[in-house]
Amino acid sequence: MTPEAADDLDEQPTRRRRRRPFAVAVAIAVVLLLGAGLLAWRTVPERWLPWDTAEFPQVDASQLSPAQNRIVELLRAEHAAQRPGMFYSEGVDEPWCANFVSWIMREAGTPFANPHSGHWRIPGVFTLQEYFQDTGRFEPAGDYTPRVGDVVIYDRSSALGQHTNIVVGVDGDEATTVGGNEMRRIRVHELDWRSDGGVVGFGRSIG
Repeated sequence: MTPEAADDLDEQPTRRRRRRPFAVAVAIAVVLLLGAGLLAWRTVPERWLPWDTAEFPQVDASQLSPAQNRIVELLRAEHAAQRPGMFYSEGVDEPWCANFVSWIMREAGTPFANPHSGHWRIPGVFTLQEYFQDTGRFEPAGDYTPRVGDVVIYDRSSALGQHTNIVVGVDGDEATTVGGNEMRRIRVHELDWRSDGGVVGFGRSIG
């Protein structure tokens, strides 16, 4: 063995020893970052999250019909109560955004009728869109301006994924919505409905 090769062999354990503290430091940094992220997630005020205003918005009841007012007040009460998803799905453990919308409309006195079963509960977003289309109450995204009480239908390309929630306020091209199963809770969401390509359209819940 040449002296150069012997020196190289002597260096290899040294290199390994040098790498170990670096790898340990990286691992510790990753754990600390994850811990800080989790702590921030649990403690940051919800109003700082861009998709959630946290507080239920003020709605001018004098501008709404009795049916619209019933929907808004039900949404306000459920947003405050934060019940689990299975409450709205008759005890079935499944994604519950459409179940939440179905439950609100039933309680408001304007129940849906599932096109496959006739039942008040429509558990799927696609079937909910089908229901509105079948009843002549679906408005594709575009020129239609949503009203309070309308149901928003989103496809998988939206920030919320395939989803549905309910309009509680409209200001120009922006709508305020309330929906279930948004991060597993009932949340308030600000929607730029003209520019959001994930919005498929709106179901007119009132007439």
